[in-house]
Amino acid sequence: MTEIYRLTSENRLMIADFMEGLDDAAWQTPTLCDGWTVQHMAAHFVQPMLVGFGRFFLAALRYRGDTDRTVDHFTRRLARHPRTELIALLRQHADDRVDPPRVGPMGPFAETCVHLRDIARPLGSPADVPSEHWRILLDYLVSPAAAPALAPPGRLDGLRLTATDADWSTGDGALITGPAEALGMAATGRAAALPDLSGPGLPLLTARLCTAQADHGRTRPLN
Repeated sequence: MTEIYRLTSENRLMIADFMEGLDDAAWQTPTLCDGWTVQHMAAHFVQPMLVGFGRFFLAALRYRGDTDRTVDHFTRRLARHPRTELIALLRQHADDRVDPPRVGPMGPFAETCVHLRDIARPLGSPADVPSEHWRILLDYLVSPAAAPALAPPGRLDGLRLTATDADWSTGDGALITGPAEALGMAATGRAAALPDLSGPGLPLLTARLCTAQADHGRTRPLN
């Protein structure tokens, strides 16, 4: 996990630089996570470093164990901070090694990959992590060890995923092809990435993502 911690730190610093270059309008732009603007996402990036397990657990009791609502609670509280402060906090805590329950170090790493694109896609920005990071994340998402919060069981069953911009392919079944970033975004529930994919397996994945979004009522952040 030492390498994952290092890559996460690098991504946090890159994300801080990216967000620092955004103007006021961009900071208020909705992201792919329903109900969250760029300002909220900036707050979410620093939440794991600023909110300890004990504090999170006590808040979760108020929401009857609903992790999504608890995360939203802390994100909105932290989003009250000025953007310059949020960026400074992200840089200050870039090297923090966070090991959340259930997802472990791969959780924060996945967030830096996916949530950056949750911001960049609506802005029409090419900002992205290195392609090798997507390969690492994809290997994890299709593995039996993948945390349900990142890739729910069954989402990718019966599908073969093949990246068109990297030497990466996995699975058995109906083929889906596309950029590694789009495959990773779709695997984590981002329907916005589906137009960048193609293949006979795409209708099945589309149906699964639509069902998941209907069940939750929104595109969920990674927890």
